[in-house]
Amino acid sequence: MAVLIVIYMLILVICVLVAYAVMQIKLFGMKVKDFWGFIEANQMLDRLYMFAKQYERMTPQEQIIYLSEAEKIFKAFDKVPDELWEEEYDKYKEVVSKYNDIRMLRWTSN
Repeated sequence: MAVLIVIYMLILVICVLVAYAVMQIKLFGMKVKDFWGFIEANQMLDRLYMFAKQYERMTPQEQIIYLSEAEKIFKAFDKVPDELWEEEYDKYKEVVSKYNDIRMLRWTSN
């Protein structure tokens, strides 16, 4: 019986913490879906940043994939306030730079 009470208390604490997190996100003026998209985009930003650092020359297929993934990141980052991703600004700037380079390269080749 005591174990059951402890389990219920833990579930209650978890529910309260989740509700508090959702409330904080809403008070910040965001939607929970946008915040979750930002978290996923932040993970993708790390991958694209490493990819941009490693590869100087990409195949046309890699360029298209890079451009489409970068555009998804840009959309997700536009939906959240800048204060949330200040520390990721250098990575974001590097991805944007590589994005612009690829776009320019593809534009001149056409």
